[in-house]
Amino acid sequence: MTDSIWRYHDSVERRAGTDLTGYSVEAIDGTVGTVEAQVDEAGAACLVVDTHVWVFGRHVLLPAGVVSSIDHDRGTIYLARTKKDIEDAPEFEREKHIGDDEYRRRLAGHYGAPHS
Repeated sequence: MTDSIWRYHDSVERRAGTDLTGYSVEAIDGTVGTVEAQVDEAGAACLVVDTHVWVFGRHVLLPAGVVSSIDHDRGTIYLARTKKDIEDAPEFEREKHIGDDEYRRRLAGHYGAPHS
């Protein structure tokens, strides 16, 4: 497991203090959903995404390392993963998995090292 999956790449324009809630999220092959919450803790940065436009009623936790870029003018976050990668991730239950180290390990194993 690599901790770098839990931080944004240096190439991602992450403006300190910017609230990403409400930004749309795009995988390589289409829309995933909308950011519902974000965690900006060092070594634990991630996004909680409501997939209502894709899979009704499901939320996913995305490590910051899967983000390839952020377009602040458009309010869009682009991922370096496909919708299938996200769909196949371990099931996320907010009440159970926020702050759960074992879930984070499983998720990091699923996504592997961040893509450049």
